[in-house]
Amino acid sequence: MTLSFLYRAFCRALQLMRLICRSNVDLAVEVVMLRHEVAILRRQVRRPALEPADRAVLAGLARLLPRRRRGRFFVQPATLLRWHRELVAKRWTYPHGRSGRPAIATGTTALVLRLAKENPTWGYRHIHGELATMGIVMAPSRVWVILKRHGIEPSPRRSGPTWAELLSAQAKGLMPCVYFHVDTVLFKRLYVLLFIYHDSRFVRIAGITRNPVADWVTQQARNISMDLAVQTKSVKFLIRDRDTKFTASFDTVFVAEGTRVIKTPIRAPRANAICERVAGTIRRECLDRMLILGRRHLEAVLAEHVEHYNSHRPHRSLSQRPPSTPHTAPSTIGNIATARLRRIVCLGGFIHEHKMAA
Repeated sequence: MTLSFLYRAFCRALQLMRLICRSNVDLAVEVVMLRHEVAILRRQVRRPALEPADRAVLAGLARLLPRRRRGRFFVQPATLLRWHRELVAKRWTYPHGRSGRPAIATGTTALVLRLAKENPTWGYRHIHGELATMGIVMAPSRVWVILKRHGIEPSPRRSGPTWAELLSAQAKGLMPCVYFHVDTVLFKRLYVLLFIYHDSRFVRIAGITRNPVADWVTQQARNISMDLAVQTKSVKFLIRDRDTKFTASFDTVFVAEGTRVIKTPIRAPRANAICERVAGTIRRECLDRMLILGRRHLEAVLAEHVEHYNSHRPHRSLSQRPPSTPHTAPSTIGNIATARLRRIVCLGGFIHEHKMAA
């Protein structure tokens, strides 16, 4: 402030010395022009924004004017008194501790914005889950606030059927399955049989075929039952829709293992909501973004996506943990630095995994 005041006072002193050497006619014309400019500016700006150095220069120059001419000057005695009151208030104001929530760290904000930029289809809930997988603990509302402050619209919260709440007590023994189809680049239709465990959200692709005949479907049921026997997982209920590709021999395999087959109502996909949502997730994040050449290509693509889904993708029902390790929480990170963020590219860049380097 001191240097600014000295510089401006020196400039005004030079201008005053120059004006003294000029003729009275030139000064009169210039004064009239300046007064007219001031009148125009006063119509546009009611209260000019002055810095402390400007106030000091104006106060000093006002002392050189006669009293009768000070009435046209916009700095009046009341203005000087107000300036003095502001200086006194600043002089006797002491810093106070900030109340409310702590401020959001700069590194956290930069990290959230980077995730939102690199993954435009993610909502604030998905970003919060990705942060949780890296050990960054924060509330989902904080992520929402960061995105909102920087002009990024968070994804709206989707309200749907609460099947998770209804089946939470029996989730350990529930395993739904569903068929979904994929059309190749040569318009050949492939059928994918998908299973998911309700309790862990672990996804399994049973098989892919062009012709889901009874023998093939029965063999996939035998493979799943054998895997369950090895893993000592007992399935009490198998949920499926009324698709004709589920043959009677398919149900017989599970009934022989003590599993009860429950068929969903006709045209009621919400009755098998979890499995339908997994199929929709696979389509949105993977299959709708690439052309499938054939069965082997589809097997490779689904294997990589399911590996990402089971080992990394966070799930709200599992407290933002992946299905393969639902009870293992990452170590909490205190100091967040974006330089430590590492991105792992999956499926040629359609899917990203983020981890914090040591």
